Amino acid sequence: MKKVVGFGKTNVDLLYTGMPRVPREGEEIYAQGFSMQLGGGVPATLINLGRLSVPCQIQTLLGKDQFSAFAKGQFEGNGVTPHNLYQGDGMPVNLTSAVITPRDRAFISYSDDTPITQQIQKEALALSQGADIVLMQEELLPIYQTLKDQGSLLVYDTGWREDMSLASMEEVLLMADWYTPNDKEAMKITGTDSPQAAARVLADFFETVVIKLGKEGCLLYQHGWELIVPAMPDVPVVDTTGAGDAFLAGFTYGLFHGAEPALCALYGNITGGTCVQAVGCLGSYVTEEELLKKADQMKALLRG
Repeated sequence: MKKVVGFGKTNVDLLYTGMPRVPREGEEIYAQGFSMQLGGGVPATLINLGRLSVPCQIQTLLGKDQFSAFAKGQFEGNGVTPHNLYQGDGMPVNLTSAVITPRDRAFISYSDDTPITQQIQKEALALSQGADIVLMQEELLPIYQTLKDQGSLLVYDTGWREDMSLASMEEVLLMADWYTPNDKEAMKITGTDSPQAAARVLADFFETVVIKLGKEGCLLYQHGWELIVPAMPDVPVVDTTGAGDAFLAGFTYGLFHGAEPALCALYGNITGGTCVQAVGCLGSYVTEEELLKKADQMKALLRG
């Protein structure tokens, strides 16, 4: 069966919304809203893909605690098959309490230290055999060349790091088939001052360069040819958390179904633009039917 797989440590977010400010020491303030959701990263991307009816498998670390049980239920309830690679007695999920005020957000996080061992890498490799698409994580870099040689398409995304550069990331960039940085990340990695200049540098690694431009859409660059794939118009932005993970889900949905890069990016803009309309990584999403309907409506903008 065709499938998309990925490894990622699971994040569980406790979201306190409608807070006038962060409490001071010794003070209690009641939030106007609360939700518990899975957080960002590969798990969020795979859940969004599962909601789009794509067969998915997550390799992650789950313990015996209540938050791990919650995460397992969230995966299964959204069409993602979880495979637990953790054998200890601690709490390997990352738990974050987020206080969201009108001006900003404050976080408290906790997880037990769970290093990625060679045994975990070995198990992840075995579970990924035969996957059509593999979402990459640098922690599992040693397994990906084998999967690529066996025919899996490797898709890579990354969060911001101060040490991002071509030199530090060359191995993963040479191995990946697709890479989806945002404009800030692309410029940092390449040492350039515009997404267009960054795209020309990244073209040494990828036949088609993909750079997310936020509310401006997505830049595609191939053999000197540039295309801006438009974002969804008139999107009410509530919370940008998880927008990149959601974009990657839409983009990967297109790859899974053999779509051209421009249509993949359009799908990504729709899933990313939908994500920002609610608090949290997974509060707002589209079904496969809704995605295809919105894409049909926006294809005229793409042609324009």
